[in-house]
Amino acid sequence: MLLQVGRAVPTTPWELVLTSSRETKFVLIVLVVFSVVSWYLIFLKVWQFRRLRRQADRFMAEIEKAPRLDDAYRVAMRLPSSPYNRVLREGVHFFSELKPGGLKSSAGPAAPPQVTLTITQLEALRMVLGKEVAAERDAAARFIPWLATFGSVSPLLGLLGTVLGVMDAFIGIAVGGSGNIGAVAPGVAEALVTTVMGLAVAVPSVMAYNILVSRLGLFAGELEGFAQEIIGTMAREGWL
Repeated sequence: MLLQVGRAVPTTPWELVLTSSRETKFVLIVLVVFSVVSWYLIFLKVWQFRRLRRQADRFMAEIEKAPRLDDAYRVAMRLPSSPYNRVLREGVHFFSELKPGGLKSSAGPAAPPQVTLTITQLEALRMVLGKEVAAERDAAARFIPWLATFGSVSPLLGLLGTVLGVMDAFIGIAVGGSGNIGAVAPGVAEALVTTVMGLAVAVPSVMAYNILVSRLGLFAGELEGFAQEIIGTMAREGWL
């Protein structure tokens, strides 16, 4: 840190932070909190989507061995809870309520019921499966919008800190009566620290948000396809 006209002049970004005004330090503290929270959410959601991928792979590998849907249901109920077996369970439970003695309660190879579902009941089954898919999608999307919030708000907070810093620098110049570059530069450099910090928070948050939204879309699409496959399998086996 250099001395100029009896005043310590910061020469590194860390010294700029230490010698900054209270307003600038407050903005920086808020941005640091945003950064910590955003990175926590990024690692949390990446771990959650990897876990969902492993659950899906295991679930599909197990039920593909089952010759019929009722066999697949019994296999799925022995697996750890996952979005896929929750969708299957919801569909089978609803079907069993419409047609008692159907898939859910069959002990051996099940025979199709004598009376199949009506068009209205089939649409109700589609709605139940769609509702469960939407609930699983919403659960997987939890906290992702916060990353978009951090990505959009952080640059604005950084700009706010910059404006406050520039204002403080010009006030200091007016009070001191010196307008040379040596007097202006430290205040402007201090003001720009918050802009840099705001961008440092926003860039990874926006990138992670876009990646996670893409993964969420793939997950929701796979789950919707699985729900349609349940209905298709019921129709193929004579349950609908």
